[in-house]
Amino acid sequence: MSAFLFAELHPDLILDAIESQGIYPSSGLLALNSYENRVYQFKAEDGLRYVVKFYRPERWSQAQILEEHQFSLSMAEVDVPIVAPIVRDGNTLFEYQGWLFTIFPSVGGRGFEVDNLDQIERVGQYLGRMHQKVGTTLFEHRRSINTEEMLDQPLDFLRDWLPEGLSLPFFTIAEQVADAAKAAYQPKSIIRLHGDCHPSNILWRDGPMLVDLDDARNGPAVQDLWMMLAGDDNERRLQLEVLLEGYEAFCEFDNSELALIEPLRAMRMIHYMGWLARRWQDAAFQRAFPWFNSQRYWEDQILALKEQLSALQQPPLSLTPAY
Repeated sequence: MSAFLFAELHPDLILDAIESQGIYPSSGLLALNSYENRVYQFKAEDGLRYVVKFYRPERWSQAQILEEHQFSLSMAEVDVPIVAPIVRDGNTLFEYQGWLFTIFPSVGGRGFEVDNLDQIERVGQYLGRMHQKVGTTLFEHRRSINTEEMLDQPLDFLRDWLPEGLSLPFFTIAEQVADAAKAAYQPKSIIRLHGDCHPSNILWRDGPMLVDLDDARNGPAVQDLWMMLAGDDNERRLQLEVLLEGYEAFCEFDNSELALIEPLRAMRMIHYMGWLARRWQDAAFQRAFPWFNSQRYWEDQILALKEQLSALQQPPLSLTPAY
């Protein structure tokens, strides 16, 4: 099945797949904001709301998806707030006409406030609890964060994408950033991570609720922390201190991992560009990211990469200001 045939995932097939698990929708399907997979919210005859997620073919194996599910269920068992999949007859992953899908309870909430220090501390507490309680058992089938996948492969794929006249300046700076990130990304230890823990993947109810483990993998603990930080150095330092105050109530943090923040940021930047290019055959990406692959887009990326190279050459963020 081609990775770009989501057009074949029509509403009747979606409804039949859901009903194959004994859940009968009583409402229409509301498409949620997901590009990598296809995700829909609906209300069922039992009066409850659910979310069904259809996985992009050829991205993850069944074993890799099941590791994600086991991770989320393990988190729920130790009271880490996570939206875990529904278990039916001992299963969390289902198949219908070649499509793999999972059903979740629909959980509402407000957006996480990135400038709210009380909320940041609470998130730190739960991330520390997650890492301490279920982080040490590594994924067997899911890949660890690595520079080949995050840097080399995206750059190789992008070589045919750059507009004429921008290829040389782009790859000149991109390769410098990649080399600097590879030299700096030397994690001393890895654990099992959420992997994509940014503010949009946190809902706020009476406290934080983590969502979307689709990018869960092994890596350094700081990967689940650095995307919480925003603003200038002083703002990020304050956020980091508060985040770690909550985190270290449950799990010790190795401050030497702060040196991994900028290489991880560089890896995310380059991987994101490659991700958009790889998915460009999918019409949903062309609708959602109409600015991609334009002259202006690549000019902006060249500037962003120059700024990132400068960040990689600076001392890492520390918990005490440098004088």
